[in-house]
Amino acid sequence: MKRIAVMTSGGDSPGMNAAVRGVVVRAENIGVETIGIYNGYEGMMEGRFKKLTMKDVDDVMHRGGTVLHSARSERFKTKEGQQDALDQLKAQGIEGLVVIGGDGSYKGALALQEAGISVIGLPGTIDNDIYGTDFTIGYDTAVNTAMEAVDKIRDTASSHLRTYVVEVMGRDAGDIAIECGLAAGAESILIPEIETPMEECIERVERAYRRGKKHSIVIVAEGVASGGEVADQIAQAVDVEVRVTVLGHIQRGGNPSCFDRLLATKLGSEAVNMLAEGESGYALGRQNNRLSKRKLSETGEDVNPRVLEEKKEKLTLAKQCAI
Repeated sequence: MKRIAVMTSGGDSPGMNAAVRGVVVRAENIGVETIGIYNGYEGMMEGRFKKLTMKDVDDVMHRGGTVLHSARSERFKTKEGQQDALDQLKAQGIEGLVVIGGDGSYKGALALQEAGISVIGLPGTIDNDIYGTDFTIGYDTAVNTAMEAVDKIRDTASSHLRTYVVEVMGRDAGDIAIECGLAAGAESILIPEIETPMEECIERVERAYRRGKKHSIVIVAEGVASGGEVADQIAQAVDVEVRVTVLGHIQRGGNPSCFDRLLATKLGSEAVNMLAEGESGYALGRQNNRLSKRKLSETGEDVNPRVLEEKKEKLTLAKQCAI
């Protein structure tokens, strides 16, 4: 294999640049040329390609976002769009492709793989919702960003004797909410995978104030309800001042954590090794503290029962540890 390409797709996540760097450095070290595809699948269809060398990535590992930029593409979902992308890849002599992104990006990678392009997927999403890996690139950074924000919010909540409802990202997966809420000592954590009755959430807030606590924190993943909706229900039931903070895209930005940089670098390097050895159609990840691989066709499966059970255990722990 003489020439491969690397791209980022979907929502950006901290560590994507480290993954790109891992791909470029490993490829150059084994004599393989790397082409960067800009603006995701949209850029692939339009031929936005550029050769990447070590010099191009020597100052990107610590940077958030993605230097290759990203975009969501409806056109690529069509047969015509996919054919345009294939034609561009073949015209550039690209023999292998590394796709860094979430489940939607993986679906695109699978389509290209089925069309004859050698593809390896890397899990780049803050949601941690890719089946087959314990951690996705960017998740650790996002959780710490959310936790630090809640720590700051708590200062104001305590000063003014308020309850704060903090809305975090997680349309289908509540990983950020669980980890952030547990680490921040939230009174209640609401996630889309496991239903928590609002009555229980309200009772926990009331109990905290009965114990003499000066504030309460409720963490809600966006896939459950908006922070405003949750706050309205609490305010109607409890005689406390309730405020809402929506963390939003702040969770995606910022310098990646040490964990995310290392994970991304290892996965990027291994992706090149696999392509060079003729392997294709796999998504890489990390399970049980070891690199793992799973077929791209299997990453869209429903939530692993083991993962769901772990989330239930964490919610139980959060309830036991809340004051």
